[in-house]
Amino acid sequence: MSKISIRFYNNREVRAIWSNDDNKWYYSATDVVRAINNESDYVKAGNYWRWLKKKLATQGIQPVSSTHEFKLVGPDGKKRVADVMDDIT
Repeated sequence: MSKISIRFYNNREVRAIWSNDDNKWYYSATDVVRAINNESDYVKAGNYWRWLKKKLATQGIQPVSSTHEFKLVGPDGKKRVADVMDDIT
């Protein structure tokens, strides 16, 4: 990974990271959920994402790509493994 970017949707930050291996951008799934739901609390958005991911998995739907273990800097400044999606997902 060589490029990290911040995008905005509904005035919410959406972290993005470039994959040189795939030649495409990946976006933080939690940030996307937070922006779509207009959620100000990052923890609530993360909890909702985990709940939604489990619900979709029971229906046989894989909501994130197989390369979902990118580290992104969180709101507290720490790097953590995050689920990511590409622009097609």
